[in-house]
Amino acid sequence: MSNDTDTPPASTAEAQIDQRLERARDRIRDTAADALVLFPSTNLAYLSGFHEEPMERHLFLFVTADDAVFLAPTMYDTQLAAETPISDIRTWDDGDDPTALLARLGDDLGIESGRLLVDDRMWARFTQDLRETFPEATFGLASHLLDDLRIRKDDRELDHLRAAATVADNVSTAIRSLGADAIGLTETELAAEIERRLSAAGGSGVSFETVVGSGPNGARPHHRHTDRTIRRGDPVVLDFGTVVDGYPSDQTRTVVFDGDPPAGFEDAHAAVLAAQKAAVRTVEPGVEAQEIDHAARTVLDERGYGDHFIHRTGHGVGLEVHEPPYITDGNDLELEPGMVFSIEPGVYLDDEFGIRIEDLVVVTDEGCERLNRSPRTWEPVTDVDD
Repeated sequence: MSNDTDTPPASTAEAQIDQRLERARDRIRDTAADALVLFPSTNLAYLSGFHEEPMERHLFLFVTADDAVFLAPTMYDTQLAAETPISDIRTWDDGDDPTALLARLGDDLGIESGRLLVDDRMWARFTQDLRETFPEATFGLASHLLDDLRIRKDDRELDHLRAAATVADNVSTAIRSLGADAIGLTETELAAEIERRLSAAGGSGVSFETVVGSGPNGARPHHRHTDRTIRRGDPVVLDFGTVVDGYPSDQTRTVVFDGDPPAGFEDAHAAVLAAQKAAVRTVEPGVEAQEIDHAARTVLDERGYGDHFIHRTGHGVGLEVHEPPYITDGNDLELEPGMVFSIEPGVYLDDEFGIRIEDLVVVTDEGCERLNRSPRTWEPVTDVDD
């Protein structure tokens, strides 16, 4: 799978950005806000098509009800012109005082005493500069406006998420087919092999640090990987993903590569699988997010494992691998078509083993579509489980 092949024509990408900007402007008009002030982040990429890592230089995107303006170092002038349809780019040179340009821009946009919604990921030094430059302004978080726009994925976004899920599925199936060949590898060695295969299959890097939790390490939900050697009979939690066209995958399987699993493992794995299936069956438009969590938790409670399910059932996935909606008790958000999230119940028995089974799903008009189709059983088989 080639990222070059998947990249849409410029006109298509520009039209998508224009549509997103117009929706953001509509939200600004409907609220008490005067401007969004975005920093290098997924929010900035979502509204501009420009991807960059945070840095020490001042780089902002201002979006008002009528305008979209970049303030950026001169070194980004050509890059911004090539990567975003936003044409109003105000630049500053190293050695200049960027806050002076910031003040002029605020005056031009008429926002110096307005309500500014600042990127949630903006570094403190830059929020401080905004406060000092616009002492009469009030401040809020950009997520209060943008989360509602980003939470429903459009068709192109769903295509990218499906592609990333397919890469992860293919690697998951290939890794579990290692069988006895995985015995004797360290967790770190197996993680490196997973990451090598993700890249070879068309992925771009990893969505997050790969999790390989063998034996008792699997009982730690956020364990990454260590030099512990994988042994016969070890349950191994494999949680990984890659990125395709800026969108990540995220799936988890628990596998016993060779030998007999420990006592109690098969029953616990069956319980987790049943909990995941119950949660997936609950997904449809109009259902509250917390009901998905309740469905999984009810099964594990009934099977005697409720006290060992110690995290939420899922999280949204989009430009970030963790974003709204969060599938947890207390979230009464009603699901809508286009929302994408994980369903990942787990059971964790201290000093013994852990089990987690995770798929991404997208809410459809009538229910949901699983984005992951790799085997969910614990045996090292290669057939696809629908």
